Amino acid sequence: MDITNNYIFIIMLTFAFFLDLIMGDPRWLPHPVRIIGKCIIGLESLLTKSVSMKTRERLAGTLLTAVTVLSTFLLAYIIEKWIIFSTQGIFRFLGLVFLVYLTATTLATKELLISGLKVIEAVKDDDIDLARKHLSMIVGRDVDALDQKGILKASIETLSENLSDGVIAPLFYLVIGGMPLGLAYKAINTLDSMVGYKNEKYIRFGWASARLDDFANYIPARISGLLVVLSSGILFRSPEIMRYAFITMCRDGKKHTSPNSAYPEAAMAGALGAKLGGPSSYGGIIFEKPYIGIERITDYLWASFYTIKIVRLASFLGFFISIIVLFLRAIQ
Repeated sequence: MDITNNYIFIIMLTFAFFLDLIMGDPRWLPHPVRIIGKCIIGLESLLTKSVSMKTRERLAGTLLTAVTVLSTFLLAYIIEKWIIFSTQGIFRFLGLVFLVYLTATTLATKELLISGLKVIEAVKDDDIDLARKHLSMIVGRDVDALDQKGILKASIETLSENLSDGVIAPLFYLVIGGMPLGLAYKAINTLDSMVGYKNEKYIRFGWASARLDDFANYIPARISGLLVVLSSGILFRSPEIMRYAFITMCRDGKKHTSPNSAYPEAAMAGALGAKLGGPSSYGGIIFEKPYIGIERITDYLWASFYTIKIVRLASFLGFFISIIVLFLRAIQ
């Protein structure tokens, strides 16, 4: 019995999706991503101590990436197969519950929506300091100098980008390869967030992690953009807005140093009539990012609340499409 190709996994994924919506990421529960993160820190320390020449940093980083991703996949695969084939009765039931939990940890729908809402609600309450504090927990840029509009624009950008990283990409890999591949994707994503920076420390060591993350997100980012387009058309009940979101995605989706993140951002900018991107500060250094979208609105607070609605609907659409694909594959 192949759990990635039958009705059992459809039921598991359904429970996992709604478990994530209900439970989110409680800090008191052990989470695979936090465990992966600790392993990355340990491996990074070991490998960087072993590398004395900068020319070997890329090789060491490639080894870190390969070991982290492959070990995550293999361990998850072994756990899954052991539960499916070697347990009976109550132990099998408990094992399946555990697999549902592991599947749910690959998704971050609730955490994404809550983290965005905290920023937006703080701006609504005119508590800019609190808004900056909440924003600093979900973006890598400097936030101290951001005004209300800058905070809201950054929130829209990170919500759009993380729709792909936190929801659609995990669903994509869960459909392709079940829980093991879903967790392997989270390992890739975690590596990129920890060592995939283009600074002096990680420009060589994090090269493999960053490139693998770009590759893994290539298709999901574009699917996310299309889901934003579809969701905006449904929410606004306007084919014209949906058309404008699609045109903006196609036109501005390549206006980014990342080959992926601008696609859902551009689709969101087009749907809302917002102008995103532009100069941003990271570690006190200004990076001249291109602008995405054409500004047709002035109320970015309204646009931010609608971003939440679009991301929520796009997440559900992604889930339902995933279930349909799994069902069609199961009946073949």
